Amino acid sequence: MVEFSLPRNSVVGKGKTYPAPAGAKNVKTFRVYRWSPDDDNNPVVDSYEIDLDHIGPMVLDAIIHIKNDVDPTLTFRRSCREGICGSCAMNIDGENTLACLKPIKDVKGDVRINPLPHMPIVKDLVSNLDAAYAQLRSIEPWMKSDSAPPPDSERRQSIEERAKLDGMWECILCFCCTTSCPSYWWNGDRYLGPSVLLAAYRWIIDSRDEHTGDRLDELEDTFKLYACRTIMNCTQACPKGLNPAKAIGQIKELQLERKG
Repeated sequence: MVEFSLPRNSVVGKGKTYPAPAGAKNVKTFRVYRWSPDDDNNPVVDSYEIDLDHIGPMVLDAIIHIKNDVDPTLTFRRSCREGICGSCAMNIDGENTLACLKPIKDVKGDVRINPLPHMPIVKDLVSNLDAAYAQLRSIEPWMKSDSAPPPDSERRQSIEERAKLDGMWECILCFCCTTSCPSYWWNGDRYLGPSVLLAAYRWIIDSRDEHTGDRLDELEDTFKLYACRTIMNCTQACPKGLNPAKAIGQIKELQLERKG
């Protein structure tokens, strides 16, 4: 009989509890994933009881308060606090999102905070995105042109040509979509994932780019593109309201048109 078991360090234990200050009336508990590479301990979930009357409305406000005033050992990424940089991407209440855009009031009960799923962990809430960025570099996300630009102006687009880029240039590379995709969980070493394919399509349809054929050639691969199973988690997870699944489908259509 075959027995399956998880690696020892995959078991998440119960960590410390940090009680709310005496007299706090509007208290909510934040359960935060903790793991450090500096020791051999399993990950744990620490509980922080926070007085909501003394912090801002977003989950990121609570995390910053925990770092500054409760537990300085907590590690996470953040930068703009406006949903622009993508740094604070994490899994909150079971959904990938940006902590700076997630209102605390939208979470019923305790707020469960974990790093982005199915990525190596650097520490606590910081996921290692090296592989995802390497995949992004592989599609060469910049304009490639062999012709010289106009001597006295930029490369121009019509209003209609420019409109084709809407819904793609807004991607902030938070990788909420990619890390919500089961196909990427299974084949992340070969499948490029929703975020990178959205970036690829952004350049494929840019009228100023002159290497459309080369870009499609690079994506004509069983895994790079066609590992997508149209599960649609990516579109649901995007905190910017973009539709990576649609972009992937349009790349597939372009591949079929070339063969026809």
